Amino acid sequence: MSNNYAGMRQAFGGDTMARRRCAERLRAMRASLAPLHARRTPTSLLLATWNIRDFDSNKFGYGPRLTESFYYLAEIAGCFDLIALQEVNRDLAALERLVRILGRQWDYIVTDATEGAGGNGERMAFLFRSDKVWFRKIAGEVVLPDGQLVVSPKAVKPPKDKEATTSVDIEDARQQFARTPFLVAFQSGWFRFSLCTVHIYYGRDSGAKLKRRIAEIERLVQFFANRQDREAKDAASGAQAENYILLGDFNVVSPEHQTMTALQSHGFTVPDAISGRKVRADGDHFYDQIAVRVRDPRFRVVTGGIVDMYADVFRDTEEDRSIYAPLMPAEAPEEEGEKKATQEGLYRKWRTWQMSDHAPLWVEIETDFTDDYLERLAEAEE
Repeated sequence: MSNNYAGMRQAFGGDTMARRRCAERLRAMRASLAPLHARRTPTSLLLATWNIRDFDSNKFGYGPRLTESFYYLAEIAGCFDLIALQEVNRDLAALERLVRILGRQWDYIVTDATEGAGGNGERMAFLFRSDKVWFRKIAGEVVLPDGQLVVSPKAVKPPKDKEATTSVDIEDARQQFARTPFLVAFQSGWFRFSLCTVHIYYGRDSGAKLKRRIAEIERLVQFFANRQDREAKDAASGAQAENYILLGDFNVVSPEHQTMTALQSHGFTVPDAISGRKVRADGDHFYDQIAVRVRDPRFRVVTGGIVDMYADVFRDTEEDRSIYAPLMPAEAPEEEGEKKATQEGLYRKWRTWQMSDHAPLWVEIETDFTDDYLERLAEAEE
C-alpha cells in the first residue's frame, strides 16, 4: 500500500516549488526502491533498524527538518514491515507526523525519554504495519540485575578541600546502560520473537570510554543469552523459549573490532546476509547491526541490505547544493574551536539532519511455516 500523500498540497502551503520538487523526488525514490518494495510478501517479514538522527529537536542548530524531508523519510520507512528507530526525541510531534504520512495501517510503540547526560533525552521506537505484525502485549526496558551491571573505569575527582595538585583517581564504576534498551514481543506469520532495540554508549574510540561501550554490548548479549537459556530449561514444563533479535546502533567499529566480538558472543550471531562488509560500501561505518539468538529451527534470513538514502534526494551535486543553500545555516553551528566547514562540507553535514547520518539496515525473515507444520501433522503417530 502506498503512503498517505493526500495532504501534500496543504502541507507545503504556498511553496509550489518545494511541493513540485518533493513530488518529483518521490517518484524517483519509488522507482529506486521498487525492488525492495517487491520483497514485501505475505510469507516474510522485512525488518529494519534506523538511527534517524536527533528526530527532531534541532538542538544542534542544523534543522529543523523541512516538510519534504518527512515525505522522503516516510518513503524509505514504507518499504518495511517493522522498523526499530533510535534517536527519537522527547517531543513526539515529528514521529507522529511521520506515522500520519505512512498511513492508517501503521502503529508505533515508544519508550519514555532517557534521563541523564548520557541518555541525551532520547527515546527509542518501533514502527510496524498492524496488518502484518502483531504486538504480543509484552514490552519493557532492560534493567540489569545486581552482579550484571556494566563495569567500566571512571574518573573520581578529589574533594574540593584538597589541593589542586591532587591526582584524579580511577575506579571501576558499576552502572546501568547510558540509554536503556527497549524490548517488545511481536509475531509475524508463524514467527514469534522479541526485539530489543539499543543505542549503545559511544564515548571515544579508545581508553575508558571505549571500554564502557564494549562492556555495554557484552552485558546486553549476556543478559539475553542467560534469559533464553533459563527459558529453554523450563521448556519441559510446557514453556517456550523465546527467539531474541537485538538491533540498533551498537557503535561497532569494524567486523574485526572488540565491539563486534562482544556482539557475536554468548550465542548471538549477525546473519550471514548482512555480516562483515557484504552490504556496505567502502567508507561506510559499521555502527548499526542486527544480531540473533533464535531457537526455532525453522528460522531463516532470506537476504538483507542497506538503503542508499541519498540516491535521489539531497544529492551531493551542484544542483542540490544550490537549491538548499538558502535553507541551510549561514555557517556550521560548530563547537568553539572546531575548524570551519567549507560550503560543500556544510551541505553534506546539514543533509544528515534532514535524513540521517545512519542508513537503514534491513533483513528479510521467512515467517510462513505452514508446510512444515502440516508435514509434521501428517507424519505424527497417534
